[in-house]
Amino acid sequence: MLDFFTIFSKGGLVLWCFQGVSDSCTGPVNALIRSVLLQERGGNNSFTHEALTLKYKLDNQFELVFVVGFQKILTLTYVDKLIDDVHRLFRDKYRTEIQQQSALSLLNGTFDFQNDFLRLLREAEESSKIRAPTAMKKFEDSDKAKKPVRSMIETRGEKPKEKAKNSKKRGAKKEGSDGPLATSKAVLAEKSGLPAGPENGELSKEELIRRKREEFIQKHGRGMEKSSKSMKSDAPKEKGKKAPRVWELGGSTNKEVLDYSTPTTNGTSEAALSEDINLIRGTGPGGQLQDLDCSSSDDEGAAQNSTKPSATKGTLGGMFGMLKGLVGSKSLSREDMESVLDKMRDHLIAKNVAADIAVQLCESVANKLEGKVMGTFSTVTSTVKQALQESLVQILQPQRRVDMLRDIMDAQRCQRPYVVTFCGVNGVGKSTNLAKISFWLLENGFSVLIAACDTFRAGAVEQLRTHTRRLSALHPPENHGGRTMVQLFEKGYGKDAAGIAMEAIAFARNQGFDVVLVDTAGRMQDNAPLMTALAKLITVNTPDLVLFVGEALVGNEAVDQLVKFNRALADHSMAQTPRLIDGIVLTKFDTIDDKVGAAISMTYITSKPIVFVGTGQTYCDLRSLNAKAVVAALMKA
Repeated sequence: MLDFFTIFSKGGLVLWCFQGVSDSCTGPVNALIRSVLLQERGGNNSFTHEALTLKYKLDNQFELVFVVGFQKILTLTYVDKLIDDVHRLFRDKYRTEIQQQSALSLLNGTFDFQNDFLRLLREAEESSKIRAPTAMKKFEDSDKAKKPVRSMIETRGEKPKEKAKNSKKRGAKKEGSDGPLATSKAVLAEKSGLPAGPENGELSKEELIRRKREEFIQKHGRGMEKSSKSMKSDAPKEKGKKAPRVWELGGSTNKEVLDYSTPTTNGTSEAALSEDINLIRGTGPGGQLQDLDCSSSDDEGAAQNSTKPSATKGTLGGMFGMLKGLVGSKSLSREDMESVLDKMRDHLIAKNVAADIAVQLCESVANKLEGKVMGTFSTVTSTVKQALQESLVQILQPQRRVDMLRDIMDAQRCQRPYVVTFCGVNGVGKSTNLAKISFWLLENGFSVLIAACDTFRAGAVEQLRTHTRRLSALHPPENHGGRTMVQLFEKGYGKDAAGIAMEAIAFARNQGFDVVLVDTAGRMQDNAPLMTALAKLITVNTPDLVLFVGEALVGNEAVDQLVKFNRALADHSMAQTPRLIDGIVLTKFDTIDDKVGAAISMTYITSKPIVFVGTGQTYCDLRSLNAKAVVAALMKA
């Protein structure tokens, strides 16, 4: 039983609707538009919303959308046939009204489609019932039954047909050549007192076994002799022993080398510390995030060089090259786009986009362009490429935009700290990028408390302590009226991370800190105990923002990490509505050149925005994502 079937234009005008139940179809259809159609995720024609499954079809020629909804526990095999039949009949019946393409004509038009729809629904249901079950194949119909029994019997010592044919071919190539096989046949013939030749028939089984044994001894006996000789020749080489290396500073008693009496700060001299801080801070405005720039000087030089030889081309060849592949005023079909989409898919995979995501993106573009009428001077390649670029830009600009500074100001008005939790796998740069975000917040005038909740990795607390000391040197209390701008809250190792985070938030509320940044231990997505601990930390402390830190180097692994992190947070959460990942921090972006596909994979799989991009090793190497620059780098050949 269908819950509803609706037909509307891409401009949002509902042309016709069928209600099978009393519940309104507005909520599910709006969710489909918001999550799939506007986000360019049309690779799959099915969408699940709460207890409903929605299937849809796009008519790109007339800019129409056909949507059917039914309970997801039902298995309705006739839905695909029904939606195709309704699409075909509705388009043919009201072609003149739709072709006017004006909102006023569509509003004034009367689409009396109820009786036709009920007839098509009845036919589709009956066709699904009439369909007979497929009969099982009998043994008499199989290929095995057609073979004679004699051909399936193999006796010991006989060769199969294929091997016999190969042996015949080999024998034909070796005709007239004397070898060990011929000599062995002659020897056997002499021993048996019979002349060697085909007229004497085949050899007996005992003779075959004896002949093969002799061949084996001849072959492997020579190899054993060679190996024994090589071992003897290598033995006398190991006579002298290697002299031990003498290190320059080993066992030195020089007072100048052993003098550590210079003033230090945590093992580092004060002069070196001031120099390191200037290097670590980096150049550029720390309080304002710059847009990510994926272009390089090499690309500009190549673009300039590519424009020069174009002027020397012949006008005739340039004209034919321009006219080649023009579509004309006709509608695109799957066959027209197949070769171009295959090249686009391989190009995306080469740029580090996950394979499944690349397939879904190309399928979405095909659904978007199928049946669309193209202009006279437009090629299939340029049309598909432009549609793919628009889809990628839309994917990198998801539904929710995270504005941390505005949210922190809202939390200040409520007199509470703004809490951010960082999570991710091992070695992706959580602590380093936490320090970069701390510096960015300090530059904007917010005080930061860093909670060291990584109680598992050795050196994690010391790493945060070093960052805190350097950030304090960049923003000393004297410059802020005696107020401590950054502080580390730590309880050592082996403690409960959720409890430390709770104490840190209470401490920040009492001391008046604006932001609490919670650093967690790195964990693999398959580690159930650690994922349970992370879900407990997030459920107990309810942070304002949960950021997943991922590398820009990963390809297919990005999909696996994000899917399993979200699934683990949902499974191990004790809340009725579990808290999932809110945003992404993409690190090591300066190491990938133009292979920026991980940004597409992460955003596509989670529908969450990339909040920060790490591009270097200094505190100023933090950027905001520029969707157009990333897509330009992704589409670059």
